[in-house]
Amino acid sequence: MKLFARLVFIALLAAAPAQAQVRPINEFFDAFTDEWMRFNTDAAAGTRYFTGAEQERVERLLSPQTRENSLQRIALAKKGLAELRRYDRAKLSPQERVSANLMEWQLDTLVKGEAFLDLGFPLEQFGGANIGLPNTLTVQHVLRTEKDADNYLARLALVGQRMKEATAEARAGFAKNIRPPRFIIEATISQMEQFAAGQPSENPISATFNEKLRAGKVVSDARRAEMVAQAQKIIGSEVQPAWQAAVALLKEQLPLAKDDAGINKLPNGEAAYAWHLARHTSTNLTAAQIHEIGLREVARIEGEMDTIFKKIGRSEGTVKERIAQLQKDLGYPVTTEGRAKIMADIDVFIADALKRSALVFDKMPKGAVIAQPYPEFRWASAAASYTAPPLDGSRPGIFQMPLRPDELTLFGLKTLVYHETVPGHHFQIALMNEDTTLPKFRQIRAFGGTAAITEGWALYAERVAAEEGWYKDDPEGYLGYLDAALFRARRLVVDTGLHTKGWTRQQAIDYGIGPSEIDRYVVMPGQATSYMIGQLRIYELREKARKALGPKFSMKAFHNAVLAAGALPLSLMETEVDAFIKTAGGS
Repeated sequence: MKLFARLVFIALLAAAPAQAQVRPINEFFDAFTDEWMRFNTDAAAGTRYFTGAEQERVERLLSPQTRENSLQRIALAKKGLAELRRYDRAKLSPQERVSANLMEWQLDTLVKGEAFLDLGFPLEQFGGANIGLPNTLTVQHVLRTEKDADNYLARLALVGQRMKEATAEARAGFAKNIRPPRFIIEATISQMEQFAAGQPSENPISATFNEKLRAGKVVSDARRAEMVAQAQKIIGSEVQPAWQAAVALLKEQLPLAKDDAGINKLPNGEAAYAWHLARHTSTNLTAAQIHEIGLREVARIEGEMDTIFKKIGRSEGTVKERIAQLQKDLGYPVTTEGRAKIMADIDVFIADALKRSALVFDKMPKGAVIAQPYPEFRWASAAASYTAPPLDGSRPGIFQMPLRPDELTLFGLKTLVYHETVPGHHFQIALMNEDTTLPKFRQIRAFGGTAAITEGWALYAERVAAEEGWYKDDPEGYLGYLDAALFRARRLVVDTGLHTKGWTRQQAIDYGIGPSEIDRYVVMPGQATSYMIGQLRIYELREKARKALGPKFSMKAFHNAVLAAGALPLSLMETEVDAFIKTAGGS
């Protein structure tokens, strides 16, 4: 008996340390997110995640552009998953359970992506290192103090090395038969040559540095001249040569490239596309199902547009031709003055949207959102975008606009503003940043975005604007809204067509999507499907709540519930809406 008791005691001692390691889950959330952000230094710097010396450290670094770094990130995700799965979800509070389920979905998605790690293109015109490195400095890096400026120079000194890493990865991928299509290489060469051309003083990295130091009066004029000269020296001796070497590699690869657009043409590409669809839509919809949804929505929206076109006296030609003509008729001059005018109009639309939003939204971010054009080297390939403010509010949310000729039109401009700023991305993402009741990983989307809800919300915001009469007495503006919806529906057809049905680039263009957008879908498989899939689901959830609650339904309360939940996969968002229905119904 004594021997049995001793064995039991020993067993209990052995179990005790393991039991003690299961800390409260919110402590785990914080500790693991800290560890994640220490590794992902670009994200930590951009969100101003840390404070003091630790934040200073990350703001002098640039994350390596290597396969090994990606593998280390996945290994860290596996570690986080292992600890997360030790918690009994039934014992967690509802908020903790949502956070745990979200973290599991995000980390598990990252881990599943290991099988497709080699299928990206390190150098490409939309989101490669050649885009990300300059963007980190010119858009994300905060410049308010001399120390910030010194950190900017420290990061700039790393840009050349990071581009060399990306170039080496591009060379290795090409050798494994992971080859970008010819037209992607051509677009990337053009974009990179424009960035690297001219004197260092003309480069966007140094020009932005100079302008922000001057406008913010960060340092004295003499000190500014010294620091800008240092930046220009680094650009001339390290950055431009690294870009030129990358361009030389792409030119070597160009004769060997093909025009195949779909990821299914790459090794393991079909499985990779299924993974991309799952992570971007957060559903189990197949490519075939998404394609059919797109065809259905295209037919519905084109029918409505045809009716309105006829009402305003535009009945000649196909819907596509009438859209093109209206876009031309509402164009801004392709001049410096025209570009200044479109940016001024965007400011007016943002201010107006903020006033109108008070009727259907209780919650609005404290932080501001501003609009600014992309640097010119990005105009040809960039799409309008939103960059979230950091946690400390040291920079506003930023809406960036490409000012190439086909974007210089009033047609659809209001809708674009509603999508990217108010009540679209800025309302959802900035509110998450400001919500300190959420774990920090949810505030900043530390483990990656959930495109179906973030892009779906922005598209839903466009729909709310239309439903609430923001286009009253503006049929051209309403047609712009419908055109934006048609664009997202066509994306469902085109993205799945490119990556599963053998569509060529020209087929996709002929279907009604512009060349730069098609090139975006080629290098970002599946992302374009998230918008309309997400919007349709949010709308379905709203109507579910409206039907369940009847006269108790409140649009503001529904929006509060969805915005408070943040960026969740659609299945988890449905759970949150069900909880809202139960609470609002008083049961």
